[in-house]
Amino acid sequence: MNRLTENIIRCRWPIIIGFLAVTALFAMQIPKSEIDPDMKSNLPETIPSRIDTEKIDDLFGGTEMIMVLIKSDDVLSEGTLRRVRTLSKRMKRIRGVDKVLSLFDLKYIRNDQGAMIVDPAVRFIPKNETERQQIRDEIIDNDMVYGSVVSEDFTLTAVIGILKLNVSDTYMVGQIQKLIKDVPGEEETIIGGLPYLRGLVGKNIRADMIRLMPLGILIMLVFLFACFRQLRGVLLPFFVVLMSIFFGMGIVPLIGWKIQILTIILPVFLIAVANDYGIHMIARYQEENIPGAELSKEEMARRMFSHLSRPILLTGLTTMAGMLCLLGHTMIGARQLGVLSALGIVYALAASLFFIPAVVSLLPRARPILNSPGTPNGKSYFLERLLAFFGRIVSVKPRQIIVFFLGLTVLAAIGILFIVVDTDPNSYYSEDHPVPYATRLIDENLGGSQNISVVFEGDIKDPALMAKIDSLEHVFRAFPEIEQTTSIARVIRQMSRALNDPGDSLYDQVPKTRNAIAQYFELYAMSGDAEDFEKLVDFPYEHAIISTRINTTSTKQLSRIVKRVDTMLSGDPDVLLVGGFGVVLSDLARIVVNGQFLSLGLALITVSLLLMLLFRSVTAGLISAIPLGISMIILFGLMGVFSIELNVATAMLSSIMIGVGVDYTIHFLWRYKEERKSGLSPEESVQKTLTTTGRGIVFNALSVIIGFLVLLVSTFLPVRFFGFLVIVSIFACLIGALIVVPSLCIVLRPKFLEPAAVGTADTTVKKKVRE
Repeated sequence: MNRLTENIIRCRWPIIIGFLAVTALFAMQIPKSEIDPDMKSNLPETIPSRIDTEKIDDLFGGTEMIMVLIKSDDVLSEGTLRRVRTLSKRMKRIRGVDKVLSLFDLKYIRNDQGAMIVDPAVRFIPKNETERQQIRDEIIDNDMVYGSVVSEDFTLTAVIGILKLNVSDTYMVGQIQKLIKDVPGEEETIIGGLPYLRGLVGKNIRADMIRLMPLGILIMLVFLFACFRQLRGVLLPFFVVLMSIFFGMGIVPLIGWKIQILTIILPVFLIAVANDYGIHMIARYQEENIPGAELSKEEMARRMFSHLSRPILLTGLTTMAGMLCLLGHTMIGARQLGVLSALGIVYALAASLFFIPAVVSLLPRARPILNSPGTPNGKSYFLERLLAFFGRIVSVKPRQIIVFFLGLTVLAAIGILFIVVDTDPNSYYSEDHPVPYATRLIDENLGGSQNISVVFEGDIKDPALMAKIDSLEHVFRAFPEIEQTTSIARVIRQMSRALNDPGDSLYDQVPKTRNAIAQYFELYAMSGDAEDFEKLVDFPYEHAIISTRINTTSTKQLSRIVKRVDTMLSGDPDVLLVGGFGVVLSDLARIVVNGQFLSLGLALITVSLLLMLLFRSVTAGLISAIPLGISMIILFGLMGVFSIELNVATAMLSSIMIGVGVDYTIHFLWRYKEERKSGLSPEESVQKTLTTTGRGIVFNALSVIIGFLVLLVSTFLPVRFFGFLVIVSIFACLIGALIVVPSLCIVLRPKFLEPAAVGTADTTVKKKVRE
C-alpha cells in the first residue's frame, strides 16, 4: 500500500493528464448517441411476443396506427365531414402512410337491386337533416365503421393512418401536426396512437437529458460548498462526477446502444453517487488538516489514500455489484443501465483514489476547517450535535432501538400487499396530459387503444377455416374488455347480408362451400378493390388476421386477457401467431416482476458475500443485510400505501438501494473496528465513530438524496416516483447505518469487530473472578 501511495505522488502529473485525456475522448462520443423511445425495445429479441408481433408486421405490411381524433357536437355536420375528407385525402399523400381508414375510406357493402355495391361509408356530404339521418342509419348498419372510426353518439371520429414499416416517429408526428395546422377547423383535434406516444417520449427524453443534468450539477455544487466550505471540497468531487458522466454516456454510442427512457437516470445517478468517494476523501482531509498538524501537502495526500483506499474500494465494489445485479432483469434498458452505471462507478472510483490525491499533492494546504475531529472552528454545529445525540441514545438504549425498528418494519410490510404492476406507457404522463386524454377517448368511444392480433395459416377460402375465424371473433367480442374486432370473416358476413335477404339461411353467415367464398371475393372486386382486404388477408389467401381492440390499458387486465387467449388457442394447428402491443405489455409486466425479485436476491447475496470476504466473517454479511432488509421492506410498503406502481423505472430500486445504501454501513463498521482496536469500549467506539466518520456518512447520503431530487421535476411520472423512492430508501439506509447498526454492534458485539486481545483479556478476568 505504501509503495502504491508513493507511486501516486511520483506519477501525479501523468495520472491527472491521463484522466483528463480519457474523459475528453469519451465526451466526444456523446453527440453520436441515438434515442430509442420504443417500449418494445425493452424486450429481448428472443421474447415470443416481440418475435410474433414483428412477424405479423412483416406479413401484413405494418399494423401500427397514428390517429387524428376529431371531436364535435355532431361529426356528421357538413363542415366537420368536409374537414375529415380533406384530412383523409392529404394524409394519403404523406410518405410512410400505407393506408388510411376514415369515414370516406372504409367501405359500406350494400344491396342494390340484387347486386353487391361497395361504396365509401360516407358516400356524400349531407346537406340537410334528412340526408344526415340517412348517413347515420347506414353507419349504424355498418359494424366495420360504427364504434370503430366513429363513436356511437357521433361526437367523435378518427382519421387513422396505418404506417409502413420503419417510418421515423419524429418525421410522422411532424407531418401529422403540419397536416392539422394546414386543415384548420372549429372542432377539437387530438393526436393519438403509439407513433405519437413514442415521438413524444423521444422528445421528452432529450428535454430531460438537457434539463436535469445541469440542474443536478448546480444543486450538487451548492451542497458540496455547504458541506465543506472550501473550493477544493467543491471542485474535486465535482470533477470526478463530470468525468464519470462523460465516461458513462460516451460508452453508449461506442458499443452500439441507444438512449432509452431509463438512460435518463444514468447522469443523475452518477451525479448523486459518483461524488460519494470524493466526499469521504475530502472529509478525511479536513479531519487531518487541523491546526497544529504540521503535515506537508504530499503527506496529506498519502494519509487520505492510506486511510480510505480500502473502505472506498469496498463501497465502490458493492455499488458496482448492486448495479450489475440489474443484469438479472430481462428488460434490456435495465440491464444496459446496470452496465453503464457500474462502469461509471469504476471510473469515479479510480478518479477518487488516484486523481484526487494526485491533485491534492500539488495544491498548498487549505485553511483548516476543523479545530478537532467533528468540531468545526470550536463551535457545535447542528450536524455534530445531532450525531453526538445519536451516539448517546444508541449507547443507552440499543435494545429498545432494535425492537422499535423491527416493529416499524412489520407495520410497513402490510403495504407490500397493495403493490400494483403497471407497464402502460400512458402512465408516463399525468391524466390531464394529451397522451392519456387521447387514449381515454379511444378506449371509451372507438373500441380501444391496445390490440391483440391472431394470425391463422391455411387455405383461408376453406369454409371450415373461415367459420373458425368467425367463431373466434364472436368469442373475442364476448370479452368485456374487447369492444371491436376486425377480420376477413366479418367482411364475408357483410357481403352475405348484401347478397341475401333477411330470413334467408345464407343471410349474415359464412358460406358453406369454398366456391361460394371465392365468388364473394370476385363479386366484391367488381364494385370494390381487392386491396381493401390487404390488412386482413394476404393475396395468396394463406394467412388471415383477427385484430382486436381492447378498451383498457391496465397491465393487470391485459395480462389476464392474454393468458385467456393463449389458453384458448393452445394447440390449435391453424393458429400461426399471437401478437400485438397488448401482448408485448403483458410480457413486459411479467419480466418487470421477475427481474425485480431476481435482481433483489442477487444484490443482497452479492453484497453480503463481499462483506463476509472483507471482514472474514459471516456475521458481517448478516449485520449489513439487516438495515438493508428493513429499508427494503419500508420502501415497498410505501409503494403499496401511496399506490406507486412497480414499473420499468421503479423495478430497479432494489439493486440501486442495496448497492448505494450498504456504503454507509461499511464506512461505519470500518471506523468502529479501528476505534475498538484503539482500546475504546463499544459505547465509546460508537460515539467516536458517529462524530467523525458519521459526518462523511451523512454528507455521502445527503449527496445521493440531493442528487436524485432533480428527478422530481422529470417529464415522466415513473422517473419522478423513482426519484422519490430513492430518496426515501437512502434516508432509511442512512438511519440504519447511524442507529440500527450501532445498536447491533453494542448488543451483539460481533467478534469480527472486536480486537483480538479483548477475548484474551476477558478470559483472564473470568479466571480471576472464579479464583
